[in-house]
Amino acid sequence: MKSSFLSDIGKVRKVNEDSVGLYQNRKQITLGLVADGIGGNRGGDVASAMIVQHLGYLFEESSFETIEQAYQWLEKQVQVENDLLIQKGKQYPDLEGMGATLVLILIDSVDCIIANIGDSRGYRLRKNELQQISRDHSLVNELIKQGAITKEEAANHPQKNVIVKTLGINHDAQMDHYALRVEPDDLFLLCTDGLTKLVAEAKIKAILTTTDSLEEKCQQLITQARVNGGDDNITALLIAADESGEQ
Repeated sequence: MKSSFLSDIGKVRKVNEDSVGLYQNRKQITLGLVADGIGGNRGGDVASAMIVQHLGYLFEESSFETIEQAYQWLEKQVQVENDLLIQKGKQYPDLEGMGATLVLILIDSVDCIIANIGDSRGYRLRKNELQQISRDHSLVNELIKQGAITKEEAANHPQKNVIVKTLGINHDAQMDHYALRVEPDDLFLLCTDGLTKLVAEAKIKAILTTTDSLEEKCQQLITQARVNGGDDNITALLIAADESGEQ
């Protein structure tokens, strides 16, 4: 299994509030994490780093043998991390209101789970078809589900940046999760909205379907978001299954 990730501050923000990490436990299950901090000068960068680093460190020390076991643990641990964010925000006035979105992938040679809270996304490229696996916890996505607006109208909706669920804001840290089988040549992308707000899915697909290396694809995604304005931090993580389907 091959992987690469890259995070960029963008062209406007003074601090990169995104955090990203790739970890492997003692049974060779891989965990990829992407978090987008919320709170600006109130500690968004602290929140995203806490989540990624804490979860990653604890996961590396684990010996879960199946994706399902690992996810059951992650569900509980994400709740712990959420409560820690709330506690830190109450302890330190400069961190009050900090939070973060989170998208993660648990993957081995056969199975994977993608889970999220907020609007950071998980995609799968299979046989040159790009599919968004995660579902945004955003106001416009709720309006789409209700039939009030179309997906096309959502792209320019005045409240398109409103998130309805994140970590660190309240005690509801329940993630949505999606279990998938891994096929040879599957390519998974985790990213923050700094990419998806500025780069159309058709362009993301075009970059991911090139013969370039994963490192080059990450760089091209970041570059395209910067070319299109770069008004937010931009993070992309790629994991590719081997042609043989083995790690």
